[in-house]
Amino acid sequence: MQQAAAPKISFVSLGCPKALVDSERIITRLRAEGYELARKHDGADIVIVNTCGFLDSAKQESLGAIGEAMAENGKVIVTGCMGAEPEQIEAAYPGLLSITGPQQYESVLDAVHRALPPLHNPHLDLVPPQGIKLTPRHYAYLKISEGCNNRCSFCIIPKLRGDLVSRPANDVLREAERLVSAGVKELLVISQDTSAYGIDLKYADSPWKDRQVRARFFDLASELGELGAWVRLQYVYPYPHVDEVIGLMTEGKILPYLDIPFQHASPEILRAMKRPAAQEKTLARIEKWRKQCPELTLRSTFIVGFPGETDSDFAYLLDWLEQPEIDRLGCFKYEPVAGAASNALGNAVPEEIKQERWNALMARQQKISARQLKRKVGTRQQVLIDEVGPTVSKGRSRADAPEIDGTVYVSSRRSLRVGEIVTVKIERSDQYDLHGSVAGY
Repeated sequence: MQQAAAPKISFVSLGCPKALVDSERIITRLRAEGYELARKHDGADIVIVNTCGFLDSAKQESLGAIGEAMAENGKVIVTGCMGAEPEQIEAAYPGLLSITGPQQYESVLDAVHRALPPLHNPHLDLVPPQGIKLTPRHYAYLKISEGCNNRCSFCIIPKLRGDLVSRPANDVLREAERLVSAGVKELLVISQDTSAYGIDLKYADSPWKDRQVRARFFDLASELGELGAWVRLQYVYPYPHVDEVIGLMTEGKILPYLDIPFQHASPEILRAMKRPAAQEKTLARIEKWRKQCPELTLRSTFIVGFPGETDSDFAYLLDWLEQPEIDRLGCFKYEPVAGAASNALGNAVPEEIKQERWNALMARQQKISARQLKRKVGTRQQVLIDEVGPTVSKGRSRADAPEIDGTVYVSSRRSLRVGEIVTVKIERSDQYDLHGSVAGY
């Protein structure tokens, strides 16, 4: 008797790394139940679209992806942040099989089971113990909490994902250990507010190996640093207790890298954003960090054109940038988001001025970045290889997160492997990237 073909699912994952983690969890469960992934919508039995609903432009991208899936397949399940407010999706595509919000894994699986029952016994299907990863094999995102307790006026994440809910420390460490055992060389620690980790748990202990580990930012980072992989901290707020992890960086336990979404520098705009406005203290803290750990790389994101942003507010931001010398910077033009408190603010900034300010900020940052990178010429850097070429490969230094930061172009006399860490002598730099040759393996 011929065995029936396994049911096939096509998957689209949009938005931030946190959504990517959600996608990986759903796929892991489905693969464990015998479902297979299809490369194209028209070759699949069902399409799942994990949406992003943070900005209007992201919503339009999500609606476009749903429309494409409906046109090419017709059987579509929608999940993710945009699914938390399904009215717009339902109005555009009334024939969807299911719409659910973020982290509602069971609801997604129930919808799949109703439309396409699993063919095999889950206990007989093979799935890698580390789960199915949408990222390359050598790095992985490690989500340590859901939701956020902050109430920034431009953001609806708490509305979509709820208040902070931290995972117990041993749960995070078990996942991290499995990933490293499976060959992951870099763990990217993420959440909406990574440095707030454990507040909701009152920093409770949980058993790990022969000891108790507190659900606390420093303790978790310290334990992750013992696993033998690069540990990169992202989405960190500059709370005073972040000072403690700088010592872990100088000890080599975790990467000397912090991703801190400052968003602006003007005290007036920060107050309107409902974010901490004590930038003088922040600058002093950064100065202290850099003194303690000269290798420290800072990445940040900023918003220009926030309601009420004046020429003097923007000039303040440009001047401020020169002081901390942010190494890596992303900039967004403000977009009103349905349901955000900032929509009630007056004094909208015209689109053409937003664009001018974006151009000016990126031009200023380009000079800062080029200056920072030039200082690395002549140094030796550890580089994690992401993509192999015939003579020149692409990788990332300890200062570069995947997809958002710069690249190190590496020439080598022998062929390199994806996921290999090599020592590279930096020979030249440009505005965003480094170029060098292998000096050690």
